[in-house]
Amino acid sequence: MQIFRVSLNRLVQESHDFDAVVAIDVLRSFTTAAYAFAAGASEIHPVGTAAEAEILNELLPDALTVGALPGGRPMPGFDLGNSPSRVHDLKLAGRPVILSTAAGVQALLRFRSAPRLFAASLVCAGATLRALRALAPERVALITTGEWIDRDGDEDIACADYLAAGLQDEPIDIDALAQRVRDSDFGRRFIAGTDPALPLADLELCTRVDRFDFAMPVTRGRHGLVMRPLPDRI
Repeated sequence: MQIFRVSLNRLVQESHDFDAVVAIDVLRSFTTAAYAFAAGASEIHPVGTAAEAEILNELLPDALTVGALPGGRPMPGFDLGNSPSRVHDLKLAGRPVILSTAAGVQALLRFRSAPRLFAASLVCAGATLRALRALAPERVALITTGEWIDRDGDEDIACADYLAAGLQDEPIDIDALAQRVRDSDFGRRFIAGTDPALPLADLELCTRVDRFDFAMPVTRGRHGLVMRPLPDRI
């Protein structure tokens, strides 16, 4: 198995021949998505813009809209910002979610044509790893999305390290991974407590490695990309 490490914001090649792609966003898109599934959401629809979300919301009137602008500020007009702590205690049984974010969702859209596509974060990393092992793809791309001009993105690199180590049967230090999320440039902004859009409660939920036993594969549906939980049956 060949493993490719790709930073979304350094990506220049449009075409690819990966058999499986894992888009990683620990802080916070795909952690929020995982907690939405845990709260009972039936499916998640990643969309690129607020306008697309508005159109889709007309087709899915019961949907919860979750969105964030670059830097993590809530997207105007959406029900919630991209915050796992806001989703954590909701009752979403059977409801769809429309998700639009500046990093993780953009990676899914960029690689929408991949034969196998997953959204991942540390809270479901183990289940994602086992799903990949079951598929046994020859060429796997781990796409990290958190690196920006002012951010090292190490929270996502930590998750990529977890997956790469597991795929190569190497040991994984779970506690060290969680600490790397806290120590990352973006993680320290949550700890600082100076931005109400970046609550410490979100950071704590994002560092619960392997909290959930499902992966989050992304497929193409009637309304574009759709994400559904894949229970870990191993």
